[in-house]
Amino acid sequence: MRAFAAICAGILLLGGLSSGCGGGGGSTVTGPPPESLAAAPTITTAAAQNGAVVATLATTTSGATIYYTLDGSTPTNASQIYVVPFLVASNLTVNALTAAAGYQDSTVTSQSFTPNIASGTLVWSDEFANSTGANAQPNPAIWNYDTGTDCCGNSELETYCAAGSSTSPCDPANPNAYVDTSGILHIVARNPSAAVYTSARMKTQGLFSFQYGRVEARMMLPESQGMWPAAWMLGVNINTTPFPACGESDIVEHIDGADTPFGGPGTGAAPGYDWTQSSIHGTGLTGGTPYTSAGFSAAAWHTYGMIWTKGQIQYYVDDPATIYETFDASTSAGTWPFDQGPQFVILNLAVGGDWPGSPDNTTVFPSEIQVDYVRIYAN
Repeated sequence: MRAFAAICAGILLLGGLSSGCGGGGGSTVTGPPPESLAAAPTITTAAAQNGAVVATLATTTSGATIYYTLDGSTPTNASQIYVVPFLVASNLTVNALTAAAGYQDSTVTSQSFTPNIASGTLVWSDEFANSTGANAQPNPAIWNYDTGTDCCGNSELETYCAAGSSTSPCDPANPNAYVDTSGILHIVARNPSAAVYTSARMKTQGLFSFQYGRVEARMMLPESQGMWPAAWMLGVNINTTPFPACGESDIVEHIDGADTPFGGPGTGAAPGYDWTQSSIHGTGLTGGTPYTSAGFSAAAWHTYGMIWTKGQIQYYVDDPATIYETFDASTSAGTWPFDQGPQFVILNLAVGGDWPGSPDNTTVFPSEIQVDYVRIYAN
């Protein structure tokens, strides 16, 4: 009897079939069902400019993660995680698979792109066109918003408002982000009541991203104590790889040039000298020095740009042929985060904070950034 019971137990442990074991004559015992394959990703595209496209990956498997590569290699669960649609402006192959708990990894979906786009070709832009005859909100297919008071650190003082927000202290009659009838974006810092400040922080997070290329913004910046305008980028993986590991690339920032120690000996800028700054940040990695030029005024129109290639970031003002600062992965301290995946674009005007300090009785309200365009060119 013990031998019979042992045989039955062994069969049950192996997930096999048994007849007459356990006193249930004729009953069937089965193991867990085999895992199904996760649904393979789909790859869809939307036209950008001059042959470039924006690629979107999707799957019908709920709660799944899509892993992908752009170098022709087979993706694995250690590959780049898909987060947001990304620009394709060079010859490459997208390979993608779906992984989800309770499923076997899907088959690999593959699509090759051969746009053969020449270096320097415009491949994506927001020109802030507006043909409505009245001020309009920025394109919601490109831009969304960080919102709230001190939403993002730095001890800033403003409440960030989405375009058209009526949540106090935001005022839809006096928006903090709008496109005027001439096609200029305005990001406005306001002081609606004592010690209350509102502004806007626009971002393409969740909507659009890119990796490598030349990105630039033509802008006029405010020059007033406590104003902190910026055009910059963060890695799309910030939610799973928090700052600074996700990488931050600052195309331009500006604060009052008289604010020491950011002006004066050792900085390349005399106190009161008007300057802007570009920089990079990563784990154990930070760098950036002021851009200064005789007669330069940040309150005038200038084009601020970044050239992003594998292992290198370069910055310029007005002329991409005149680089004023270069960062290389091979010579930079810390961990270089700028080859791990795409980044998204941010335009914002902070009020106060650790770097510029607080507004004072010289601060002008309303103050604003004006933006003519944001453009990306193929490398």
